[in-house]
Amino acid sequence: MSYRLRMVTEEESTSSPSGCNSNDVVISKKQQTVDLGDGSDLIYIPRFLPSDQSWKWFDYLNKHIPWTRPTIRVFGRSVLQPRDICYVATPGLPELSYSGYQPHAYSWDEYPPLKDILEAVHGAVPGSHFNSLLLNRYKGGGDYVSWHSDDEKLYGSTPEIASVSFGCEREFLLKKKPSKLSQEKKRKEEHLSKKLKTCLDNRHCFVLKHGSLLVMRGNCQRDWLHSVPKRAKADTIRINLTFRHVF
Repeated sequence: MSYRLRMVTEEESTSSPSGCNSNDVVISKKQQTVDLGDGSDLIYIPRFLPSDQSWKWFDYLNKHIPWTRPTIRVFGRSVLQPRDICYVATPGLPELSYSGYQPHAYSWDEYPPLKDILEAVHGAVPGSHFNSLLLNRYKGGGDYVSWHSDDEKLYGSTPEIASVSFGCEREFLLKKKPSKLSQEKKRKEEHLSKKLKTCLDNRHCFVLKHGSLLVMRGNCQRDWLHSVPKRAKADTIRINLTFRHVF
């Protein structure tokens, strides 16, 4: 079943919008924008998708996506990736490869709800043309993704990455990549940082809610690292869809 998109204001989204039918996906356009400087910014829409529809998609993704937990290479060692993944892409694109692993690329037509979610994302991110999707499933608080940037060449020099979250809320952390010039300053300030319990190295934290959308743009992948850390109290499943454009 396909769904029709309908953009609404925050005020409309808190009530039952007139003119909607059962196949409408009501998308909130209330967003937070963070200017990270030097041509990087981030957009976060906490209530991007309605909760009921998000749970329907969560159940579909959890049950029908062919999840796998691959073995990857990290610092010369073979380790089990600490989350489940699946990869979907438009036919004919360059193959994705990371940490010594090359996932099989499934097609959009094999999992129609993914096309509905993609359409919703395209409606919220003007000018976007996403053609690939990496899905991640975190089964509990022990599943995580370590500090990294999505700076593979196949995404171009300034990739736009849209992330839709379903299920358990998890923290999304962002920190500035260290530069050689800042290392000495960081060492001098490290002891002060511990005393004040403040962050002196440009960090941001977002709690990614069920049905939320986060978009990284500009030089984010060049200048910033991001992660989803372990959290002992996160005892339910989180599913995350990251849409990218492959050149």
